[in-house]
Amino acid sequence: MTKQPIIQLYHLEGICQTIAATEEGLTGTEIGKILRDCRISDIDSGLTKWKRLYNAFVNEQNRNQCSNQILNFLSFSMQPSRYLGKDELYQFRLNELNQRLSFIGIELTKEARFKNVNKATTLTEAQQRASHFKNKLILRKVHSEIIKYCDNELLDENYFHSVFEGIKSVADRIRNTTGVHADGINLVEVAFSTTNPLIRINLLQNDTDRSEHLGLANIIKGLFGLIRNPTAHTPKIKFIIDEDEALDIISTISLIHKKLDKAL
Repeated sequence: MTKQPIIQLYHLEGICQTIAATEEGLTGTEIGKILRDCRISDIDSGLTKWKRLYNAFVNEQNRNQCSNQILNFLSFSMQPSRYLGKDELYQFRLNELNQRLSFIGIELTKEARFKNVNKATTLTEAQQRASHFKNKLILRKVHSEIIKYCDNELLDENYFHSVFEGIKSVADRIRNTTGVHADGINLVEVAFSTTNPLIRINLLQNDTDRSEHLGLANIIKGLFGLIRNPTAHTPKIKFIIDEDEALDIISTISLIHKKLDKAL
């Protein structure tokens, strides 16, 4: 392998603090094993995890004047096979690590391979390279319309506006599908009328069909009442939405879009 440039010590420290974090990072046993596998001397095994790793990395770089074995360690530590049944932990570590790596112009892919990227120069740019919120939604397989309408808000981990834009995506889709230029509950009632429906998610041939059809309409109206109307008229600081709530709401919006995909 071509010799890779030395990683500056301040970047190296941040990388070690991330990959060997107290709670979410590698265990001491894992660090020791991967150091051995990568043939990096474990010179201070009695120190705290990140300092142990940092000293090992610094010693390795000084000895070989390149970062090859350090990058090899990071790749070994993020091999997908190590994270079977631990999807969220894997994605969390990968995101945190890539925020650090973005400052030196590389990124670790989901296949645990490195690729060159433009260097991040600001905290905001680095954070947007690896949004935990967006990736949690991707793990939930949310509908593509969510990403289309809310991408910037998801990257910024802006729960309030992600939810608001997500609900607006449903209204826009109904208007685009039906040509009706109403809004809110009026839009839903016209589009999902059982006597002259402009959107049908089934053939409306029996009570079960009508119940399903109206059920979806009521979910949409409920979201408008619960979230869209309050968020449109209440200051953000008074309408608090945390990550768990935002994930649940956006998953519901995604379900609506998936139902609309099957509309007749």
